[in-house]
Amino acid sequence: MSQSQLDQIKSNALKAFTSAQNSQELYNFKVQFLGKSGALTEAMKLMATLPKEEKPAFGKLVNEVKVELEAAYEKAESALKNKEIDAKMLEEKLDLSFAVSSQEQGKEHPIHKVTNEIFSIMARLGYSLRTGPLIEKDYYNFEALNIPPNHPARDMQDTFFVDDTHVLRTHTSPIQIHSLESEKLPLRIIGTGPVFRVDSDISHLPNFHQIEGMCVDSQVSMSDLKGTISFFVKEFFGPGLKTRFRPSFFPFTEPSAEVDCSCPICKSKGCSLCKQTGWIEIGGCGLINPKVFEHAKVEYPKWQGFAFGFGVERMAIIKYGVDDIRHFPANDVRFLKQF
Repeated sequence: MSQSQLDQIKSNALKAFTSAQNSQELYNFKVQFLGKSGALTEAMKLMATLPKEEKPAFGKLVNEVKVELEAAYEKAESALKNKEIDAKMLEEKLDLSFAVSSQEQGKEHPIHKVTNEIFSIMARLGYSLRTGPLIEKDYYNFEALNIPPNHPARDMQDTFFVDDTHVLRTHTSPIQIHSLESEKLPLRIIGTGPVFRVDSDISHLPNFHQIEGMCVDSQVSMSDLKGTISFFVKEFFGPGLKTRFRPSFFPFTEPSAEVDCSCPICKSKGCSLCKQTGWIEIGGCGLINPKVFEHAKVEYPKWQGFAFGFGVERMAIIKYGVDDIRHFPANDVRFLKQF
């Protein structure tokens, strides 16, 4: 192969590289001239047929052409890429004058909304937030709260057992014990989070949320508890609502009471939510049982306290008039956007 033939290959390759309309076409030209079976590669194979004294000069000439073509290819490739980017940007340019449909934004879930509102109210009374493990030791979930081994609450029909010594916590009350064991008294805390019970119907879920309040000080009475809850109810549901306390029993409080508030939906006139009574049960409360203090190694009666608990879903049902607790975990946008 003569030098004129190499010059012809170079000339044809340079024209092809500069005439390519896109990256794929340019690459095809590269394969045609510089590929394993390309024109320049075939020329290099001819070195084997040349006399020994002509091989160095021919090899140098072929290599110079190869270097020049590779540089030309890279230059053409860079130019085409820039050209394609410019074309794509022009094609995807936004028309700022074009009217677009409004995008629906998400809203705070009613359970989070109610939880945060409760925190805000109780924080004004000096309460601070606590959380605890979802998988709880049997001791903290039951025994330390004065719930003995033969208590019905330990039945498998009520409790999710993880193993012989651990359960999915059935209430947020274990947070009280953890705080009493590890924190300095006096103490005012709000505990919250998911709890789990084997229960599911129109008014119950196997996974729901609770708010747990506890106050421990040197002098605490039932009147302090009633005043705290009455203040909370008026702040949460409205200033015109009343509260009443009915005697009840809880293993971890003594004396204990169920708390009712006048129905915020019908204003005590009677409706389907309050079952025509004008009153709605919102939770339980009581003075902390001395046995609970004993388990937590807190000196009683030097230290006394009260505790109360509300179901967050129940509070949301009452506040917003929701007819089925199962709406909350369903994530139906039609339901959630009301809030």
